[in-house]
Amino acid sequence: MEQWLKGDERLDYLLAEDLRIIQSPSVFSFSLDAVLLSKFVNVPVNKGKIIDLCSGNGVIPLFLSARTKAQIIGVELQERLYDMAVRSVKYNKLDEQIHMIQGDVKEIPPQLGIEKYDVVTCNPPYFLAHEMSDKNLSEHYAIARHEILLTLNEAIESASRLLKQGGKAAFVHRPGRLLDIVTAMRENRLEPKRIRFVYPKFGKEANTLLIEGIKDGKPDLKILPPLYVYDENNQYTAEVSEILYGDKK
Repeated sequence: MEQWLKGDERLDYLLAEDLRIIQSPSVFSFSLDAVLLSKFVNVPVNKGKIIDLCSGNGVIPLFLSARTKAQIIGVELQERLYDMAVRSVKYNKLDEQIHMIQGDVKEIPPQLGIEKYDVVTCNPPYFLAHEMSDKNLSEHYAIARHEILLTLNEAIESASRLLKQGGKAAFVHRPGRLLDIVTAMRENRLEPKRIRFVYPKFGKEANTLLIEGIKDGKPDLKILPPLYVYDENNQYTAEVSEILYGDKK
């Protein structure tokens, strides 16, 4: 086990998928948002090409590997997170399906191919650069959470350039940026087709937004049923429990 880990890293379980992932308390670990995005997006079952932008430690490619046999590329800028992702992919013996690339999302389309991909997923930084209230955030956290090196518009533009006509792009973000997301998607030929709002519990405001669009698709937006994370007893709802644990709970 030790040969897979460095420093303060640990090996966590992705229970529903029966996979493991390398994580560290000193860099940005994946959250429920990444899990929900990986289950929300439509992916081809047997073949195709998928790209995950802002991959972090590779969690979305790992989750997607349980749903599809398509080739998956993960793009991550930060060397530390990229290195963790590469080792997680190798640990799970998924080298032939998942390929991690260290690179800048803004510059990656010409490198990987314009309009070559069937699906693009992205869990981008949520907060504007000036919203950094905690100046003591580590560099890893700051870059992952704030639009320091990548803006929402830049992420959406890159996703569109990578996608084939008719391909799907899916994003997870904050509901407060809904109009920004829809505007940027339409400016980049991505027609929003499915939206789902995620609520911490019944009676609370939504705190997460899942949205999927089709490149050059026709306008026809579906608002899916709400997803509640916790029930009245502060336990995971049946749907979220199934997403996280499968039948292993």
